[in-house]
Amino acid sequence: MQKSVRYNEGHALYLAFLARKEGTKRGFLSKKTAEASRWHEKWFALYQNVLFYFEGEQSCRPAGMYLLEGCSCERTPAPPRAGAGPGGVRDALDKQYYFTVLFGHEGQKPLELRCEEEQDGKEWMEAIHQASYADILIEREVLMQKYIHLVQIVETEKIAANQLRHQLEDQDTEIERLKSEIIALNKTKERMRPYQSNQEDEDPDIKKIKKVQSFMRGWLCRRKWKTIVQDYICSPHAESMRKRNQIVFTMVEAESEYVHQLYILVNGFLRPLRMAASSKKPPISHDDVSSIFLNSETIMFLHEIFHQGLKARIANWPTLILADLFDILLPMLNIYQEFVRNHQYSLQVLANCKQNRDFDKLLKQYEANPACEGRMLETFLTYPMFQIPRYIITLHELLAHTPHEHVERKSLEFAKSKLEELSRVMHDEVSDTENIRKNLGCDILLDTSQTFIRQGNPPLCCFFSGTMKNSNTIIVKHEWGRQLHSDWTLLLSGPDILCSSKEDRSAWPTAVAVPSADDTQAKAQEKLALLKALSHKTGDHVRSENSCLLFPFFISTSGSAPHDII
Repeated sequence: MQKSVRYNEGHALYLAFLARKEGTKRGFLSKKTAEASRWHEKWFALYQNVLFYFEGEQSCRPAGMYLLEGCSCERTPAPPRAGAGPGGVRDALDKQYYFTVLFGHEGQKPLELRCEEEQDGKEWMEAIHQASYADILIEREVLMQKYIHLVQIVETEKIAANQLRHQLEDQDTEIERLKSEIIALNKTKERMRPYQSNQEDEDPDIKKIKKVQSFMRGWLCRRKWKTIVQDYICSPHAESMRKRNQIVFTMVEAESEYVHQLYILVNGFLRPLRMAASSKKPPISHDDVSSIFLNSETIMFLHEIFHQGLKARIANWPTLILADLFDILLPMLNIYQEFVRNHQYSLQVLANCKQNRDFDKLLKQYEANPACEGRMLETFLTYPMFQIPRYIITLHELLAHTPHEHVERKSLEFAKSKLEELSRVMHDEVSDTENIRKNLGCDILLDTSQTFIRQGNPPLCCFFSGTMKNSNTIIVKHEWGRQLHSDWTLLLSGPDILCSSKEDRSAWPTAVAVPSADDTQAKAQEKLALLKALSHKTGDHVRSENSCLLFPFFISTSGSAPHDII
C-alpha cells in the first residue's frame, strides 16, 4: 500500500486564507466530478499558481487545491444534454462556458470547469495562463533587461549632458577671450589712425625713397645670408659632414648588397638543399646542410633588421643617429663567432659532398640561377667572413669625420672597440682551428701545444750542426728516400724537440746536391746571418762541427715566428 504524500497543511491553510482575501481571481465555478460525471458548484480562489476551491464563499477551510505550475488551460465545447434535440445543444452552448485545465504529464485527469458567463470564463482562463511561476521569471528577466538598458541610456545621457555643459563653458571662455582681443585690436586701431593719416599726407617722393630703401635693405640681407651660406659650404666642417654623409650612404648601399647576398645564400642554396635532404633519395644529409650553412639564416634575419633600421634613419635625413643601431647589433654579432669558427670545416664538408655526382649536379643547377651572377656557393659562404672587418673600417672612416664634441662619437668609439675585440677573438679562434688542422694533418706533430706559424718554400738549404743547451732549440731534420721532399718549410712553436740522427755524408742520396767549398764560401755570410737570426730567436748556440744535416723543416719553440725568415 502506497503512503500518502505529506505536505505542510498549516502553510496550505494560510495560503488558502490569503487566496480568499487577496486572490487574483475569485468566484463560483462548476467542477465536474470524476466519479459520477456530475457538476458541483464550488467557490474557487486563485492565489499565485495555486487554485483553491471551497464548499461555499464563507467556508474557511478549503475543500481542495490544485498546483497550476506547468499546466495549460483551453476552452472545450459544451457536452450535449441527454434527451435534448439540436435546439437543446445550441441553448446549452449559449448559456454555459466550458474550459479545461490540462496538467503537464500523462495519467493525470484534466480539471473540467464551467461558468455561466462567457466573459467570466475568459477572465478565469487568462488568470490561469498567467499563474505560471516560470512565465513570471521570464517576464521579470525581460523587465530587468529593459531596466538595465534604460539605466545605460540614462547614464549615457548624463555623460553627454556633462560634456555639453563643459563645451558650453569652454565656448563661454572662448567668447570672453575673443571679446578681449577685439577690444585690444580696436585700441590698437585707434592708436594707428594718426600714423595712417600721416602716411596718406606724405609726399610721393618720400614714398619712393622709402621703397628704394626697403629694396636695398632686402638685397643687403640676402647677400649677407648668401655669403654666410657659401662660407659654411667651403668650410672644413661642411666638407667633413659631406664626407660623413657619403660614408653613411655608402654603408647603406653596402648593407643592402650584403643582405641581398645573404638572401641568395639562404633562399637559393640553404632552403632548397634542406628540401632536397628531406627527399626519398637525398643527395645530402641534414647534418651536412647544417654544417655548411651554420647560422646563415640567423645572420640574414639579423642584417635585415639592421638594414631596415638604416633605411629608417636615412628617411630622417639630415638627422642621422646611428649609434643606437650598433648598440642593438653588437650583442647579436656573437653568432659570427660560430660561423667563422665553422667556415673551414664547412668548406671541407662542401668539398666532400661535391664528390657525390647527384649533389654536384644539383649544386651546379642552383649556381646557374641568374641571381647568382656566375658565383659559386663557396663565394657566398665567404661573404660573412669580411663583414665584421668592413664594419670596423666604416666606423674608422666615420669617426675620422665626426667632431670630438659630436653626440654620437663616444657611442661610435665604443662600437668600434667592441667590433675590434670581437674581430681579435674571431681571428684567434680561426688561428687555433687552423693550428689544430695543420697539426692533425702531420703524424709527427700531433701535440696540440705546438702552434702553426707559416708554411711555404724554404729560403735556402744549408749544412750545420747544433748543440742543444736549452729547451728552446732549432730542430734540424732530413728525409731519406728515393726522392728528397724539400720543397716546403713548416714553422712551429712548442716545447717538444724533434731531432734527427747524425748521418755520414757519404750515405746521402745522389739526388742531394752537397755544396762545394767554393759555394759554401760564396754563401757563407748569408748562411751565417740566417743561423744567427735563428739562434737569436730560439736562444740556441750554433757552432760548426763535423756532422752536417740538411733541414727542410724549421721548428721554432719560441712564442713568436722568426721574422728574419722570409
